[in-house]
Amino acid sequence: MWTDHQGEKTKKTKENTRMTTTDQTTEPVIAISDAAAAKVAQLLAEEGEDALGLRVAVRPGGCSGFSYEMFFDAETRPDDHVTTAGPVTVRVDSASASHLVGATLNYSDGLQDAGFSIDNPNAQRSCGCGQSFS
Repeated sequence: MWTDHQGEKTKKTKENTRMTTTDQTTEPVIAISDAAAAKVAQLLAEEGEDALGLRVAVRPGGCSGFSYEMFFDAETRPDDHVTTAGPVTVRVDSASASHLVGATLNYSDGLQDAGFSIDNPNAQRSCGCGQSFS
């Protein structure tokens, strides 16, 4: 079950950090793995601005039709889907939300495939770079 911070009814899975959402009737648009939440928290701490959170967006473009964008943003817009994962606030605009429902943001720091990736069940195909999908 997902509720807001006041209700504190949340869902936790083995792989994903405890997450809540500001909307009491829906699950978060995107989940964030423990490793991704830790890395984002580290990067945000280095920025030193408390209001910053991670914005995940989908834009037209890339070699498969759509591409992912991730950047730090302090603004919460009225139509944003806002989720928290530990100390990290994740914002998704309403236009991107339908492309990201059920997706998970992951982070790996291994010798191969280092960096952030999005496991998106809505993607019918993706390119080799992992940054675009259709």
